[in-house]
Amino acid sequence: MKKGLIGKKIGMTQLFDDKGNVVPVTVVQAGPCTVALKKTIENDGYEAIQVGFGDINIKNVTKPMKGHFDKAGIAPRRTLKEFKLEDISSINVGDILKADVFATGESVDVVGTSKGKGTAGSIKRWNFAILKESHGTGPNSRHAGSLGACSDPSRVYKGKKLAGHMGNERVTIQNLDIVKVDAENNLIAIKGSIPGPKGGTVIITDSVKA
Repeated sequence: MKKGLIGKKIGMTQLFDDKGNVVPVTVVQAGPCTVALKKTIENDGYEAIQVGFGDINIKNVTKPMKGHFDKAGIAPRRTLKEFKLEDISSINVGDILKADVFATGESVDVVGTSKGKGTAGSIKRWNFAILKESHGTGPNSRHAGSLGACSDPSRVYKGKKLAGHMGNERVTIQNLDIVKVDAENNLIAIKGSIPGPKGGTVIITDSVKA
């Protein structure tokens, strides 16, 4: 990993490229992120930086976290994330990382928490086919049907796709293109959609498969 930022999903809109084609984009407020900790091989066995993003009221910060921020000499941050970067020699505690670490045309991976859907049935959760809505189907055409088990093994296999909690889980979208970077306002326009609701926290890193 060469670079990474923590951001907040603003919402979706559309931009036009040089040929006049419409490009759907998601706008992310990426930064400013403050470096709160720098890990070295001598002290920690590996190299990484810990960055913070988002303002938080001081009364909502626990005493251990307040001591952590006071030691770094920075204001408390709402979200902390560690990035194992290839080169951290030029980065120091207290530095501010902004959206201009990324450039237009680069490929990135975005990690976020998907929208929670609550308890969902197998039709919605796993795209199971519904039963025929004709004569003889019964009162319900949206149930799972047979689970595939018979007298042997006389049980349902673990991991079977059934109804249950849907959404609200960590999701990574890879190889998304950066369409535009607004360094002045710390905004990044990423082609396509990214996980999570408006205002959700996301993590942007350079693509591992680019």
